[in-house]
Amino acid sequence: MQGVCAAILCVSVFLRSAISQPPTESDTYTECTDGYQWDPQTHHCKDINECETVLEACKGEMKCFNHYGGYLCLPRSASVIPAPDPPSQPGTNLESTAREPFNPCPLGYEPQGDSCVDVNECERDEHDCQPSQQCINIPGAFICQCPEGYRKVGTECIDIDECRYRYCQHRCVNVPGSFSCQCEPGFQLAGNNRSCIDVNECDMGAPCQQRCYNTYGTFLCRCDLGYELGPDGFACNDIDECSYSSYLCQFQCVNEPGKFSCQCPEGYQLLGTRLCQDINECETGEHQCTEGQTCVNIYGASQCVDTNRCQSPYVQVSDNRCVCPVTKPACRDLPFSIVQRYMSITSERSVPSDIFQIQATSVYPGAYNTFRIRSGDHDGDFYIRQINNISAMLVLARAVTGPQEYTLDLEMVSVNPLLSYQTSSALRLSVYVGPYAF
Repeated sequence: MQGVCAAILCVSVFLRSAISQPPTESDTYTECTDGYQWDPQTHHCKDINECETVLEACKGEMKCFNHYGGYLCLPRSASVIPAPDPPSQPGTNLESTAREPFNPCPLGYEPQGDSCVDVNECERDEHDCQPSQQCINIPGAFICQCPEGYRKVGTECIDIDECRYRYCQHRCVNVPGSFSCQCEPGFQLAGNNRSCIDVNECDMGAPCQQRCYNTYGTFLCRCDLGYELGPDGFACNDIDECSYSSYLCQFQCVNEPGKFSCQCPEGYQLLGTRLCQDINECETGEHQCTEGQTCVNIYGASQCVDTNRCQSPYVQVSDNRCVCPVTKPACRDLPFSIVQRYMSITSERSVPSDIFQIQATSVYPGAYNTFRIRSGDHDGDFYIRQINNISAMLVLARAVTGPQEYTLDLEMVSVNPLLSYQTSSALRLSVYVGPYAF
């Protein structure tokens, strides 16, 4: 049964077979099925056009459509796509000749019941797509589609070089059928797999030993105060500040991790961060003086001296003052009085240097006073510079280094020529030289 589709309706008819018997030797005997007649010229059974031979084959508004072995009566608005004539060869009948069945549907469709349905060439493997291509059925036909990342050139699929289109912000790597984006060091791919965003190496375990600063595309290592960045750019090495200068500390510089500190010798305390100041043990009570002694502070220590230091023939008349009475024969060539004083100076003091001023406490009219070092200056480290009639200055003449102690008797001689009178008094000065220049 063949289906014939018209524009308005589809009808089905039974196709009758035209049977052709081979003619006899006299070529006068023929036999054809209904709807066919013998053609003596071609020696074949040919279709009878009933629309021409049958009187009023179709009546009313129906139109006659001839087909092989019969005819159809269809509405006048209908149209039929005729099938090609069946092949025939002399000496063969219609039943033994193979021909395509009549298909009244458009190309890419086939009849199904009273309708024309699309033929899925992809499922039936009735396509010419390459193995790498995908067959996609469309109404009435099919298309061969290349995989993603390829384009069709003729019948072949050619890889698309996506890198030509600058899809990537930094670097593009083309691969068959696709591409990948890569970022420069210090960046990572964004969520769109194309853009590159800065990597915060400091949050991702950058090898900085102390401080890390993120920058665009990289990072920087920095060190804390007192450290310097090593050659590798990551490690921080301690700076030995003490080796850079000898003036950082007044006494001793001690290097510490990341810093330095100044230390002072015993008997001194740190003043600020680098200077050393003498500790006055007499004021702080850090001394071992007894009740009969007086504490004298000197640089770096203290000295305990007897409260009464008068030696015979001198007698003590007040604190630190001794008198030699003129009634004693032994006092004839000695100063009448001796006053005890104490002072301390630093080592390596620049010279000449004024260190102590002598001042007369009693002045007699008409008397002339002169000053001299009576004793204690064995090496000539000091000299007296007289200022006027009643005062003089003890001057350090040479630089001295401590610790050491000098006991100098500084004498003032008073002469009255009118009265032929001469007397003298002395100041016993204990000079303690400290061990340091501070």
